[in-house]
Amino acid sequence: MQNSLLYAITVLIWGSTWLAIKFQLGIVSPELSVAYRFLFASLLIFIYSYWKGLTLKFSAREHVFIALQGLLLFSTNYVLVYFAEQHVTSGLVAVIFSTIIILNVLFGSLFLKSPVRLRVVLGALVGISGLALIFRPELAGFSVSGGAALGLGLAVISSVSASLGNIVSARNQREKLPVIQTNAFGMAYGAAFTLLVAFGRGVELSFDPSFSYVASLAYLALFGSVIAFGSYLTLLGRIGADRAAYITIVFPVIALLLSAVFEGLILDVSQLMGVALVLAGNVIVLQRKRKLENH
Repeated sequence: MQNSLLYAITVLIWGSTWLAIKFQLGIVSPELSVAYRFLFASLLIFIYSYWKGLTLKFSAREHVFIALQGLLLFSTNYVLVYFAEQHVTSGLVAVIFSTIIILNVLFGSLFLKSPVRLRVVLGALVGISGLALIFRPELAGFSVSGGAALGLGLAVISSVSASLGNIVSARNQREKLPVIQTNAFGMAYGAAFTLLVAFGRGVELSFDPSFSYVASLAYLALFGSVIAFGSYLTLLGRIGADRAAYITIVFPVIALLLSAVFEGLILDVSQLMGVALVLAGNVIVLQRKRKLENH
């Protein structure tokens, strides 16, 4: 599958998942919803792997790294985002989380010895600036009073967790571990860890049988997890963790545009300028330098 198609699939799906997540909030605790999502996604991938005859046998050492990927990318990352948004606005979380591209550059250089591509860093800064402009009203009202400082810290730790999960996935792919099967086990490990966190916090096991909850859960599991993560991590292995991570800057813009279409949100001039900056950063990050970069 072409890289551009993988990129588009991931951006469009993750840009739309915010609509589904709204229907997840309410009766079921966030931790349980995250666990259900990845448990269901894992089951779907295991069924697919069995149907296609894909190998599901890995060594104990390989399982350690698969479990680490699951812990960082399919559990800690999501749970902390939910907790952070209880104290700060989703716009602030989106801007903080977008720094994953910078973190991927740093961690990729540190752990994988990947080259630091200055053009990627420049494009990331342009894109993050655009995202900050889009969410300027929310950022302007930020204060560290109350639980805001805690929310800010949780958002930062979530970004670090997601970035390290990206790096572990890149490492696993370098070791020739297949994306599909590692996602199956990784999501199962992530769901199990999230359940332990939930039970450790005294959360009672519950489920919402309503159509809106079940339908949104199915969408998040199949599209938001199985398809989007499969596409994203495949892309990450092909073009690098730094460039692939620009998706985290683009998909909030897709969510904003969908809100304008379906919820009547009116974009002001500064938000439109922010969208333009995000698109410009996207071009800078993804444009291939023919002689020096062959990813």
